[in-house]
Amino acid sequence: MPSAPAFVPRPLDPALRVEVGQRFAGFERIACDPGGRAAAAVAIALLDDDEGRACFVLTRRAARLSNHGGQWALPGGRLDPGEDPVMAALRELREEVGLAADPGDVLGLLDDYPTRSGFVITPVVVWAGAGARLEPDPREVAAAYRIPLAELDHPEIPRLRRIPESERPVISVPLAGHDVHAPTAAVVYQFREVALHGRATRVAHFEQPVFAWR
Repeated sequence: MPSAPAFVPRPLDPALRVEVGQRFAGFERIACDPGGRAAAAVAIALLDDDEGRACFVLTRRAARLSNHGGQWALPGGRLDPGEDPVMAALRELREEVGLAADPGDVLGLLDDYPTRSGFVITPVVVWAGAGARLEPDPREVAAAYRIPLAELDHPEIPRLRRIPESERPVISVPLAGHDVHAPTAAVVYQFREVALHGRATRVAHFEQPVFAWR
């Protein structure tokens, strides 16, 4: 069997924080009219692993959850009354995986992504910093993973396929030995394009697999 591709690791250092912040400063995000959908936010939290590599947090949702149980996800959820997306993303990050951050740690926001299941998701990129500990809440999170940013340069990202139920291509990304599907895949792909490569790539047109429509 061919060996897995070798990716150049990126250290989690101040230069990366400045680089990502500068790219968001030049990015004009697209907000979406909810149109009856519920507002939600997710956090793309940047931290390191034991080798000092820059990573982001990816979770597997608890199987017993009523919405999207067992699916791959970013920490997040619907906005509480009086919250904006940044407030909600930081709250969910703390509640789901035990990472405490404040608005000064937010590096930028990606485009809103409307889902088939009735949400408009605002992705919030957060600098969690070196040495951050993950403490997943088992009521919501089955497991939390540190995914090296270098894995986002996998040559098969993104994977696109057609389904008979939609004219839009379904997007997925190979991470941690699994296919991660939209909406998480769409958000992660745009994060790679905007934050790591400075490309204003849009993703709202990408479809989710049918099992995620509910």
